[in-house]
Amino acid sequence: MANLVGLSAFVSVLRTERTNLVNELRHVDAALAVLGKLGGGSNHTKSGRTMSASARKRISLAQKARWAKAKAHTPKPKRTISAAGKKRIAAAQRARWAKLKDAKKN
Repeated sequence: MANLVGLSAFVSVLRTERTNLVNELRHVDAALAVLGKLGGGSNHTKSGRTMSASARKRISLAQKARWAKAKAHTPKPKRTISAAGKKRIAAAQRARWAKLKDAKKN
């Protein structure tokens, strides 16, 4: 029976907390409604800030210059090994394998 008394007190506290939260949500909803009417709560409204044509042109030219600079730097071509270099590497590898085979035999 003692558990039921404690449980009912706990349920009462939870109901009170729920009521408080519902009231707070109503206040938040009201504030959002007012801000929405003023145009401050939506991303779809225009901010009212306009840019002059000369400013837009300066920004456009600066961006075009950045793109031109980026495109001017082409990557270096890959380095390749000459035929003579490949032959030297292959001969050295064959010598290493021959040395290992000789070591196995002995």
